[in-house]
Amino acid sequence: MLRKILDQIKPNFQKGGKLHFLHSTFDAFETLLYVPNKVTTTGAHIRDSIDSKRSMAIVVAALMPALAFGIYNVGYQHFLSLGETINFLDDFFKVFLYGLWKVLPIIVVTYATGLGIEFAVAQIRGHEVNEGFLVTGMLIPLILPPDIPLWMVATATAFAVIIGKEVFGGTGMNVWNPALIARAFLFFAYPGQMSGDKVWISDKVDAFSGATPLARISTGEMSAATPEEMTEMFIGLIPGSIGETSIIAILLGACILLFTRIASFRIMFSVVLGGLTMGWILNLVGGENIWMQVPAHQHLLMGGFMFGAVFMATDPVTASQTGTGKWIYGFFIGVIAVVIRVFNPAYPEGMMLAILLMNTFAPLIDHYVINANKKRRLKRAQLAAQQTI
Repeated sequence: MLRKILDQIKPNFQKGGKLHFLHSTFDAFETLLYVPNKVTTTGAHIRDSIDSKRSMAIVVAALMPALAFGIYNVGYQHFLSLGETINFLDDFFKVFLYGLWKVLPIIVVTYATGLGIEFAVAQIRGHEVNEGFLVTGMLIPLILPPDIPLWMVATATAFAVIIGKEVFGGTGMNVWNPALIARAFLFFAYPGQMSGDKVWISDKVDAFSGATPLARISTGEMSAATPEEMTEMFIGLIPGSIGETSIIAILLGACILLFTRIASFRIMFSVVLGGLTMGWILNLVGGENIWMQVPAHQHLLMGGFMFGAVFMATDPVTASQTGTGKWIYGFFIGVIAVVIRVFNPAYPEGMMLAILLMNTFAPLIDHYVINANKKRRLKRAQLAAQQTI
């Protein structure tokens, strides 16, 4: 029935129809509901079942465990700050519904703002609506604190879409990850709403600390975490950004992305390897800096390190494209993230800046990798020619 309705009204949006100026909008909704019926007509092409909408849908599905746990954790931290004892089975719906009440408006504002701009730009330029914001619109809420004002969410989203993506030509042309552009904009424009103990817990009481593990290390409250604290960080029942606290939920998303081959295992693994390597080196050097005493593996469990490694660094548009380049790109993200944490006490969460910095250098890395491959093949051809002679 729905297909028949779309077929009946479709001529109005095609060339010559009275609503042709809304062609991009109609096309976006139609292709969201049904598989596009467009096929290649000339040239040699690889044909398979995957397209950009399916790719984006799989990434959104991979984000669902982190989102679901983040919603629960927002409610959990709120009631914990009030001094209530939380029983998972008995209080699940109360905790989850409170978290949903706080998180859902952030998601709605993000999608309404971003998609509104995307649709407007598509109409003005007369091209199809890109699918990229399906993922960006879910990433932005997950990397924000639960108590952030909604007008800031809208402002940051608009900045990310317009300045971070559309000025470069839209989806597939942006240099930096748009979701991280939104977070960077908020961090530098409104640091009071993106740092401190209060922002990480929704409506907490003043007597409750609410400090994240990164903040506790910066203040000297913790260096090497106890086994109980490590378990707590791994599960994710700690203050932090909505979707970044649970390593278990993030790893479930990583399994989906790797199984479907949407994300690169080279980048994920090399980010972790880079973080561990830099952490081990700093542990060996030691010193008075308390961050140098933090075990290397503990860096992986704190802040947005694992979330960035799985969902941000692997962005196919802004990451390196060559196989060797992905190893280099990911390794340096891990190294730089730990370096920023250790040597910049004012900003212990270094994952965002590390990814944005390596987004900038990703094309340069690919350039040198490709040139090195050319030189190697040229030498191989020259040696083969000499042996023939």
